[in-house]
Amino acid sequence: MLHQNARSIVRASRPVGFASALLATTLLSSPAVYAQGDKTGIDPETWTAEYVTSIAGTETVDTAAECAQVTPLDYEGKVSYWYYGPTEASPELEHEMYDAFFATFAETYPNIELDAQNIGYNDLLNKLRTAALGNAAPMVARLPILWGAEFASKGQLMELKPEDVGYPTSDFWPGAMKSVTLNGKVWGIPTNNETMAFIWNAGIFEEAGLDPEKAPDTWDDVVAYSKQIKENTGKSGYGLVARVNAGNTPFRFMPMMWGEGGGALDEAEAEPTLQEIQINTPGARKAVQNYYDMYVRDKSVPISALTNTQTENQDPFLANQLAMVIAHPSEYATMLDRANQATGSDKEAAMKVVENMRYGKIPKGAETRAVVFGGGNVHIMNPDNVEGEMDLEAAKALICFMAGPEWSTKIAWVSSNPGNTRGFKTEWMKERLDTIKFLDVSTSMLPSGIPFPVVAESTEIMNIIIPEMLQQVLTEQMSVEEATADAEQRIQGLLDGI
Repeated sequence: MLHQNARSIVRASRPVGFASALLATTLLSSPAVYAQGDKTGIDPETWTAEYVTSIAGTETVDTAAECAQVTPLDYEGKVSYWYYGPTEASPELEHEMYDAFFATFAETYPNIELDAQNIGYNDLLNKLRTAALGNAAPMVARLPILWGAEFASKGQLMELKPEDVGYPTSDFWPGAMKSVTLNGKVWGIPTNNETMAFIWNAGIFEEAGLDPEKAPDTWDDVVAYSKQIKENTGKSGYGLVARVNAGNTPFRFMPMMWGEGGGALDEAEAEPTLQEIQINTPGARKAVQNYYDMYVRDKSVPISALTNTQTENQDPFLANQLAMVIAHPSEYATMLDRANQATGSDKEAAMKVVENMRYGKIPKGAETRAVVFGGGNVHIMNPDNVEGEMDLEAAKALICFMAGPEWSTKIAWVSSNPGNTRGFKTEWMKERLDTIKFLDVSTSMLPSGIPFPVVAESTEIMNIIIPEMLQQVLTEQMSVEEATADAEQRIQGLLDGI
């Protein structure tokens, strides 16, 4: 999906609900009650469904008026923008929201020419690296929460804080602001924040002799359930993901590692130094052993796990051949869309799977219950690395638009949560609560969120070293102990610049 010029997009915003959707609730607290000392800045004691229900729809937002204070609405200029957006696997509503964003921006800033490119999640990182080195980068880039530190450390980003586009820093989660802070400087603005949830097929659970309404509480339970499902039904139990150089892998493996007491560095500790390597600890080895047990010993997961992302798990899940996965709240909408596209008996069978979808919290390990505190951040590239002349006013107009309470809510409609916490008070959040099934479950994981370590080497550690460690074990090239020791050496060499 490629938007060459925002002025060419005319589709209006038209949020729609989901068929048979249940009333969803979300857990939130106001900035005044954030627990600043924990990982995300979110206080679970005050972050209640009742509270967010009470504030949803209580604030009116005029995005054009707010952004006019940053860049005049009659400003003439141009801005280039790269982002990771909806794919063919995304629900139609997500495509509609992005189209509406670009159309509304064009109407609000009719004299700003926007060249926007939607680049696949697994392609964007390397493409932006190459473009920055060749001084051909876009002016603005929205990146996954993990990536910004690398570009900041290379001097390829401009300093950028919320106040630069009209918003106070207090409007954003403290944990999210940590992800754009390196060496005491701020290099971007959060656009959306998310935590995933655990999804299971109640029908397969019942077929396997498990309680269809009860999620596995621990990672040991996941291993045991996956084995029981395979033995009793012949179907795959858990949708294990272990692809190298794909963000899907650390987003699904690190919650297990943190839960069992391990980590890449000490990012899961109360006061991380980000200097201590914990990939070769007993907790880390336990998590790797869990993967080995499911893939090699029990053969209870798809054999294609070595090359799978969550997208490759969707077909077997919808075909009633895979019982458990980790995914976003948008997974329900995606499955519903795909089921509605089927015909005849295939449609009936697919709709039964959707009916049997259940969402629960990510399982806990021996130490804790953890999930990746994820999302996206928007950045302005260093003018020296940009193709053509930097138009800072046009860039700020675009960023003000996307980082405000309206569009940080709408763009995250089915898959995430607004980065700007004022978004939770808007009419659009109220509509989300009324229409999106299971939104409450994934959002309720936010107090358990742990951000990836904010170091320049984080992308290499998470997307390459850790997946390759898993692959070495799953292909039996190394034992668990050998693979974690090798990963420890590789991380140390990376930190040492070797």
